[in-house]
Amino acid sequence: MTNAMVIAAVDGSEHSLKALEWARAAAVRHGTGLVVAHVLSDSAQLYAARRSSLQDSTEPEHFEDPVSDRIRALLTAAGPLPSEVRYESLEGSVPEALREAGEGARMLVMGSRGRGGFAALLLGSNSRAVATSAACPVVVVAHEARGVAAASQPSAGRVVLGLHAAETADNVVEFAFAEALARATTLQVVSAYSVPPVPTMVIDSPFAVIPPEALVGEDENAVPAEREMLRSQTERLAPFRARYPGVSVEQAAVPGDAAGRLVDTSNSAALVVVGRHHPRRHIRSLMIGSVANAVLQHAHGPVAVVPTLTEPSELSASAGI
Repeated sequence: MTNAMVIAAVDGSEHSLKALEWARAAAVRHGTGLVVAHVLSDSAQLYAARRSSLQDSTEPEHFEDPVSDRIRALLTAAGPLPSEVRYESLEGSVPEALREAGEGARMLVMGSRGRGGFAALLLGSNSRAVATSAACPVVVVAHEARGVAAASQPSAGRVVLGLHAAETADNVVEFAFAEALARATTLQVVSAYSVPPVPTMVIDSPFAVIPPEALVGEDENAVPAEREMLRSQTERLAPFRARYPGVSVEQAAVPGDAAGRLVDTSNSAALVVVGRHHPRRHIRSLMIGSVANAVLQHAHGPVAVVPTLTEPSELSASAGI
């Protein structure tokens, strides 16, 4: 995956231009190329089909595409460019065209909403369709309506990983570590345990973030399920910490609502990473898990939805994300 390209899906909307800037910076960080993909409008596709069917050589070979022209101009005026930049005009429906373009990509980046749809929607239908079915990781960049706190600092903040110690696939964890390394930032790992909280616990209080070295001793104030979750996290993350010694890791175990905690952390995170579906279920039975769906719908910042490509390590855990 080292040489895999970053793909930016654009349609000329302000949402997609934010995604383009995010993708440009990601390609530069990872030292890979950038593909700017634009699905042609229906009129352009009809023109191409008509010209092909009539074989009329007098008609211009290319239909004027103002979106591509605008994107080229904007990208040229942006910050540092990746070593390779390609522009591709795609045909077909938006989800199908982007799914095909994303085969083998490092990631596909798109805005949370395109030109169409209702202004009140937090997530557009095309963004959801691609994020729930693409073969590569899909990064959805939230739009202004979600109140993005770090919109002016796309590289600020830590990477947050939603982890179920027993079920999150290795490639999902790997993606999160690689992102934290490329950003030279901390990886915060958040898992949830489903046991009822103790009576003195306040559900809405900030959760504790605990470094792995602090888990050596016993915390008498922690409930047993919390201690077990943190230990399961530590065991699950051990091979990745060895593979990425330069990544600082913080661990957090929270009671109850995993999705809500991840949405809260997304306000200051550079990226929230979630796995797409349960690896042991048939792929068509659950395209996206409930936690991933909630985070995708409501996160305040960029979310990476990573498909399950590998089985998780055989570790025991009683609960989690």
